[in-house]
Amino acid sequence: MKTREEALAYGLSFHDTYQDAPFHDPNWQLVRIKGSKKTFLWTYEKDGYIHLNVKVSPQWRDFWRNIYPSVTAGYHLNKEHWNTIILDGTVPDQDIRRMIAESYDILTDSPAKRIYEAVKKVPAGKVATYQQIAAMAGNAKMARAVGNALNKNKDPHVPCHRIVSAKGELPGELAFGGRQAGLLEAEGVPVVDGKVDLNKYGIR
Repeated sequence: MKTREEALAYGLSFHDTYQDAPFHDPNWQLVRIKGSKKTFLWTYEKDGYIHLNVKVSPQWRDFWRNIYPSVTAGYHLNKEHWNTIILDGTVPDQDIRRMIAESYDILTDSPAKRIYEAVKKVPAGKVATYQQIAAMAGNAKMARAVGNALNKNKDPHVPCHRIVSAKGELPGELAFGGRQAGLLEAEGVPVVDGKVDLNKYGIR
């Protein structure tokens, strides 16, 4: 990857993104996330090369700077949280793509997203409690947020019906259109008197 066009095309391949040039300077072309309008990819020409600014997690920041001389502290940005990639041909394409993808992931992270990813890890034939999902999502104290996120979920690939209370109870007929018991039983999880046997069907 050596051109701005390649970098922008890759950035725009991510969900809900758009290109922007907010500084009235065509040299600065950004890729932002719709909704939040956060920028995860900055592109600009400097010293004869296209440069990319990407957000980076602290545990990877110095790794990338140490392994590639053409990855440096973020230009014009917080150098603790941003790296600059110089497209001079010395950084392999797969690592450039990985750094851009990581920047996108960092800026699209949210408690709800972490909750949904945790729920997806509960296999068919098993259930998890709100507290377990909260812990898997990084904060064991946000069990109430788990319930709120599940009630708002519209993605059919997130198996919200596999989440029950700390006592194995289903949240009630209003949840999941009253279909939770049927969905669980279809996966081999019996529901008796509105409860699931956590000892037998709960994840560990």
